[in-house]
Parts: sequence; structure tokens; C-alpha cells
Amino acid sequence: MKRCLTALAALSLAAVTVLAQNWPQWRGPDGNGVATAGHYPVTFSATNDLLWKAALPGKGGSTPIVWGDRIALTSGVGEGTNGLDGVLCFDWSGKQLWSITLGKQRPGKHRRGSGSCPSMVSDGTRLFAYFKSGTLAALDFDGKVLWKTNLQERYGKDSLNWDLGTSPVLADGKVVVAVMHETNSYVVALNPASGEQVWKVARNFPCNEENGQSYATPLVTTRDGRTTLVLWGADRLTGHDASTGTLLWQCGGFNPDNKKNWRNIASPVLSQGVVVVPYGREQFVAGVKLGGSGDITATARLWEQRGIGTDSATPVAFEGKAYIVNSKGKVWCLDLQTGQALWATALPSGKGACYSSPVLSGDKLYFCREEGSFYVGQISPTGLQILSETRFDDFFVASPVLVRDRLLLRGEKALYCVGK
Repeated sequence: MKRCLTALAALSLAAVTVLAQNWPQWRGPDGNGVATAGHYPVTFSATNDLLWKAALPGKGGSTPIVWGDRIALTSGVGEGTNGLDGVLCFDWSGKQLWSITLGKQRPGKHRRGSGSCPSMVSDGTRLFAYFKSGTLAALDFDGKVLWKTNLQERYGKDSLNWDLGTSPVLADGKVVVAVMHETNSYVVALNPASGEQVWKVARNFPCNEENGQSYATPLVTTRDGRTTLVLWGADRLTGHDASTGTLLWQCGGFNPDNKKNWRNIASPVLSQGVVVVPYGREQFVAGVKLGGSGDITATARLWEQRGIGTDSATPVAFEGKAYIVNSKGKVWCLDLQTGQALWATALPSGKGACYSSPVLSGDKLYFCREEGSFYVGQISPTGLQILSETRFDDFFVASPVLVRDRLLLRGEKALYCVGK
């Protein structure tokens, strides 16, 4: 028995180590925007200190993912309605190993939008790519298409006003996609080996105009041996059993005045059993205690802050604190348990909004502005000190990636790698 436990512990440690060396999904190894410990670049030049720069064939806002010696991302190939949905793969020298196309793209509507906003996810064997067109595909690490389907052809077109940004996630051995819009919202889980439907459940709640439209990515968490999917949209946070899709709990109270046009872009983030939920077009943020059953609105809402929030950039939550940056570059640090603002500061003035989500490594926070400014800030108990500002001749929507002592930045024009 002791030998078996030792073997299981070794396997668990090996799995954690593998994840730490990779960036398998949009928000990193743990899905919370936190990088593992490393020696990441802090001060550098956008022209002289690049390890490499790789041109991209079209527009895209997805964040790269990393597994082993592969760096993969989705991208438009060509422009407009003549463009195609594409997947590109690079090695750590910046060499493009392969690229494939998966059909006609559905181009973006927003000036920074595209048909390739959802980020990929990997289980270490396969790559899963999802596009605004509805195409969802599984590929191996050599670019071979293992299966391909189209969720809009299978289940109906989405009614989103803007560009689909929800990324697929892996939960309980399944590929899960949430489609939340005006009517007929649903969550679907597919077999990762075949693309066959395992389960599909409706997720519809009464709400005002546009509020049912959600661009947020599900959270995946495991408690007491059960994997739960946490979804945000239609003025409600919901928890679903990842094995069946069954609704476990719901939390409301986010829009008591039933205001219109409170669509959700930024995703919730989880740490220490508290879900940080930004809403109300960056005017509110709330803390919700995870778990329970049924309607947990009265018991689970720990706190709410007004005048603090984010519209597009998903917060970071780690070690009892949440870090939030709004579109104008104002940054807050909140206590996770109480919601108290511990400090607030602002990024240096620059052009464009902060659409991409910040990433944390140790006491350093990494930020992008839309029109090419990149910042590294050091956190202290009293605030954020900006250590560096670097200007790229590009546009940033994707989030930074910190892995293996490297910084990967995906722009509209190119993919950049910075490191020693």
C-alpha cells in the first residue's frame, strides 16, 4: 500500500511539473493568469532584445499555447470574407513547423476583432482549436486534423453582437465549449478523441437586452472529487457538474436594476475558493464563495465593489489577492475575502485600451495596451511600481505568455519571443 501511495505521489508531482513547463490554455497552467516561477524578462528593447519575431498571415486575437517544443496559435489566413481559419505551429527558434487551414473564416466586426479570438487548449496529446465560424477541430502536434465539426451547423448560429471570444476548456476528460447569447444558450461537452457529443445542456435565464451575450471562458475547478464548470453570463454565475452538465448551483443579484447591454467579456477568476466576478461594463466587481447547491445568491456573495472593475481584461487572483486592470489602465489590488481595495494605481498614459488580460509572475505583473505598449510592474503592499515600458510597432489583444524563462507576445502582425 505504501509503495502504491508513493508511486501515485510521484505521478502527481510529474504531472504538476509537466504543466509548469507548459502553457496549455489561455490563462496558463492553472487557468488563473499566474505563471510558474522563473527568470522572465523585465527590461528589454522591442528591436534589439528579441530572440525572434515571426510574421503572421492574418488577423487574430488568440493567446498562444505551449506544449513541449511546440508553440501553437490560431490565426486568420488572408483577410475579410476571403480569409480562412488557420492554425500555426512554431518551435522555440521561431521556425514555423507547419500551418493548416480549416475552412472559411467569419471575419471580425470590432477594429481589433477577428475570426480567431478563442485561444486553443491542449491535453498534451492533441490541440483543440475553435473559431468564430463555429469550427471546432482537434489536431495532433504535427498538424494532422484528427476530427473537425462546426457547432453552428450542428446547433444553430450564434446571435452575438461582437466577435466570439469564448475559449474551449478541458474538464473531466472532455472538450467543453459554452455558447451564451440571446436565445438557446448551451454548454456542450465532446469526446476529445472523436468529437462526438457526450452531453449538451441548455443555459437560459430571463434577462434584459444583450445581457445574455457572454464572451467569457468557463472556469474549471475540482472540489471534493467533483469537477465543476463555472460559467458567467445572463447576469448569473452558475456551477455545472463537468461529467453530465447538470446545474449544481446558481448565483444572481448582479443586476438588480435589470439594466440593458450588460454583456460579459471579462471572465471570472478563482482563488482560495472565491470567484472574482467583473460585471456592469467595468463599474462593478463581486466576490462569490464557491460551492453549495441550488440558489446560493443570499449565502455566497461575500462582497461587492462599485466603481472598480474591468470590461475586457480578465483579472488575476492569487494568494489572497485579486489584481484588476480596466480599459483605461487603472490597476487595483483587492483582498479576496473582503473585497477591500488595498491599493490603486495607473499605468503610464499610452494609446489604446487595455483589452488583453494581465499575467502575474511572483511580484511582477505584465500588461499590454492595445496600440503596442507593454509594461512590467512590481507589486508591493502599497502599490505597483512600473519597472519598464516597451513600445512595439503592433497591436495587442492577446494576453502575454510567461513560460520557460521566455515572454511570448502575440500581436496583430507578428509573434514575438523575448528572453536571454
